[in-house]
Formats: sequence, C-alpha cells, structure tokens
Amino acid sequence: MKLFETIGRKLRFDEPDGRFELLETEAGQPSFFHGQNQPPVPEMRDERPVPRRLKESRRWLAAAFFTEVNTDLILRAFRLCGSVDALAVFLNGMADGEEISDFILKQAMAAPRPTRGQNLVDYALHQVFSLQEAERTDRWAQVVSAILEGRTAVLLEGAGEAVLLDTRGYAGRGVGTAQNESTVIGPSEAFHENLRISITLLRRILRRTDFVCEFRDLGSQNNVKIALCYLGGVCSEALLGEIKRRLARVKPDLLLSAGTLGQRIEDRPWSPVPQTLLTERPDRAAQAVMAGKAVILVEGSPQALILPVTLWGLLLTPEDSYLRRPAGTILRFVRLFGAAVSVFLPAYFLALAYHHQGLLSSDILSTVIASRRLVFLPMGAEMVFLLLVFQLVREAGVRVPGAVGQTVGIIGGLILGQAAVSANFVSTVALIIVALTGLGNFVIPNYDLQIAVAHYRVALCLLALLGGLLGLACGIMVALILLADQKSFGVPFLAPYAPKTVARESLLFRGDIRGQGRTQDDLNGEAGL
Repeated sequence: MKLFETIGRKLRFDEPDGRFELLETEAGQPSFFHGQNQPPVPEMRDERPVPRRLKESRRWLAAAFFTEVNTDLILRAFRLCGSVDALAVFLNGMADGEEISDFILKQAMAAPRPTRGQNLVDYALHQVFSLQEAERTDRWAQVVSAILEGRTAVLLEGAGEAVLLDTRGYAGRGVGTAQNESTVIGPSEAFHENLRISITLLRRILRRTDFVCEFRDLGSQNNVKIALCYLGGVCSEALLGEIKRRLARVKPDLLLSAGTLGQRIEDRPWSPVPQTLLTERPDRAAQAVMAGKAVILVEGSPQALILPVTLWGLLLTPEDSYLRRPAGTILRFVRLFGAAVSVFLPAYFLALAYHHQGLLSSDILSTVIASRRLVFLPMGAEMVFLLLVFQLVREAGVRVPGAVGQTVGIIGGLILGQAAVSANFVSTVALIIVALTGLGNFVIPNYDLQIAVAHYRVALCLLALLGGLLGLACGIMVALILLADQKSFGVPFLAPYAPKTVARESLLFRGDIRGQGRTQDDLNGEAGL
C-alpha cells in the first residue's frame, strides 16, 4: 500500500486539477469553479490627468511620440472662437485631413464666443464640432491611445480635459471573399483588417439587442484594440470571466494577428491540436456566437478567434446547415471518412505489411511484392518519405502565390510521383496510399487540424512499424487520453461525447433545423435567452 501511495504522490494523483472548468448546468451557468478562482491581473496604465497648460501638453507629446525626429505627429495650433488657444493633435496618414479641416478647424475658428462662465469643453463638444463620434476625457492615457487609433485630440488652454473626435481615414481594402475557407453555398464575405468593418459584418447577421461587443486594449507598449463579442444572457458569465482574466494577463509588445493572441491565451501551448478556432467567415463566427460562444476580433487581423472549441467543431462547416438534410449528412459522412483515411490508412497498411501478412489476401500480397521488386528503400522509410514529400509539395503550393502555386502542386503530384516510380525509388502501392491520405487530409476543413493530423499520422506509422496493430492501438489510445484530458477554456475537447452532455447531437447525421427554436451550445442544453 505504501508503494501505491508513493507512486500516487509522485504522479500527483492526490492533487486537485487547478485548471478552469466550465461545468454543465441546465441554465448555462456553472455553479462553481473546479479549482481556485484566480483574480484578474491588474493592468498597469498611465493615470496622469490631462495638463491644463498647452505648453505642458506639448512637452508630454514630444516625450511620448519623439516629435524631434517623428514628423508624422501633427500639432496644429489654432484659436477656438478666435480667443481661446487650442491644439489639434493627430497622426498624418491615420486621420482624414479633409474632416479635420472642414469639421474641426473651420468650425472652431468661425464659432461665436461662449457666454461668460460657460464650460469650454462642453461648448466645444455640443455647439462647435459636428462630427458623429466625439467624447471628452481627463485621462492622458486615453488621449495618447485615441491619437494612435487615428482620432484627433483637441486640447484647450486651461481646460484640463481633451475632446476626442473620430477622424479615422487611413487607407484600406474593400470587403473581400474568404481565401482559405471557400464556400459553395452561403455568404462569401470575409472579415476585414478594420475592426469596425468586421463588427459591422457581424451585426448585419446578428440583428439582436443582446449582441455585445466589448472593446479592450492589449499590450504594454503597442496598444492593440480588440473586440470581445458575445450574446448577453446566452454566453456563460463564468466563461466570459475566464476569457477576460486571460486577456488581462496578455502583455505583448507586438500583437500582429488573432492567431498570435490565441496562442497566448490557450491552455496548452505545446499541444499540436488547436484549442481555438480561427475563421475568416462572418457567418461562421455568427453561428458560434448564437451557440453561446465568444468571438474575439483584433484590429489589423482579417480573422476572428472563436472560443471555446471542440474536436467536432473543428470538423464541421457552415455548409452543413446551408444544404438540405440528406446532402448535409452525406457531406459529413464523406468528411469524417476522409479524415479517418488520412489518419489511419498509412499506419494500418504498414502494420499489416510488416507484422500481419496473414490478414492480407494472396492477390493483394502478390501485388505489393511485385510493386516493390526493384525498390531499394524499406517499406517504412518509403512511406514516411512520401508523407514528408507530400507535406513539402503542399507547403510549396500554399506559399507560392496565385496560379503558380497550382502549377507547383500539379508538378509535384504528377511529374515527381511518376518519376519516382519510374526510377524505382518508391512503389506504386505506397504512392496510391499516400495519394488517398492526401485527399483525405484536404477534406479536413481546419488548417491547424490538418497540420496536427500530419504529425499524428507520422507518429502512428512509426508505432505501426515497431508494434504492428498493437502499436497502432496503443498510439490511438494515448491520443484519445491526451484529447480527453485537454480543455478549451474549461470545455472538454471531446465534448459533447466525452463527457456526454444534454446538447449531444449526432456528429454523422445532421439534425433537423426546424426544431432549433432556442440557442444550443456544446456543453449545456438550451442556453437561457
């Protein structure tokens, strides 16, 4: 007994799991946390007030933006109503110069003088500037952040406050189509690098009063604006609290995309399987929001981050619900069959060819032997080599732009394969198996999951070479254990099947959309509306 107790202490079986876990309840609200509820990390911000003197404001701006060498910061001095010294501050290229000239400078200079005792900031905000978005602030950090976003800050002598006006007018592309998530039936629009445009694309689909977009600033130096989108009253408050707690701990100096943010807030950075879902389609993000999930949009990134996510969510596409029920079911069957072929076919063939030849018929066995008559590479090395070559050809086709990438894929798939067979470098049977594996890999809709499957496929091949079907079974069991232990923001990665939940829906057969009168999520039953 002491031996088992010692082993248990070494493996930490007696310690509770301190990870955040979202528990299943009928109302969509977990009753308690499994582990300790960690308080949010306080953010270190500049709490200085806006100076009352323009001379001091100029000095602070010079220190913050290095105006001696940085000529992009424009400091336009003028007189409000012809009597009050004022300063308009904006970044050249980030703000619209025509709006600044027409709706700030001209109106401010031509405005009548305020009455005696009237607050200058109130007068300028309500009677002078006619831009649609305007606000006042007495915090210096908000002034700097607004300037970096492309807005114009108007500072008044002796006011101790600033007026922030929305004059953002930097160049950007129009709303395009999804490049990596092509669609046959359904919307073709894709998210935009402009955060406001991306939110508008979501609001065009989700025309609900409970659709909430919370704006936050991330980063210690390079303040990047993000938007946390969810349905109020549907998305779990515990999930939102955990997401905000993790976002509060993100302090990157450089945050370029939603994918980078996802890596900083996920549970297991070393896991090959993605724990968040990146999508560039607003309709898919809207479906996730309707299912009680949260979506994060990052300024400058044309993708949305959906969380939490499960393995089954990575295997499904919006087209499953756009098509009629029989067609959607057939597509799901083909997709899951292709994914299974991509994962298990090479390892299963190696296990039979090396350790279980008796399970093969004489015709198949003679065909395999005849195809390998002049091939000098061992079958295991040949299979692993072809899998690596397939990944090489695929990566080359993805990185080369336009039609040249398709040409690279054709050359790599046809000419290189035929030349390898003619030179007796590989066998035709192995080439056919790798080709079927590649087709099955392309059926998987998520790119991150495709890369994870490629790693797992090679590992299964090595286990099949060493232990045959027993090694293959051990590899599958270990993978299932790791996936079952993995969580995405408190949701088990294999939910709603392991563990089984109230909202469990058939993965193979698409449900009847006529019965979906209320919002469903993966962990809970009917989420409260």
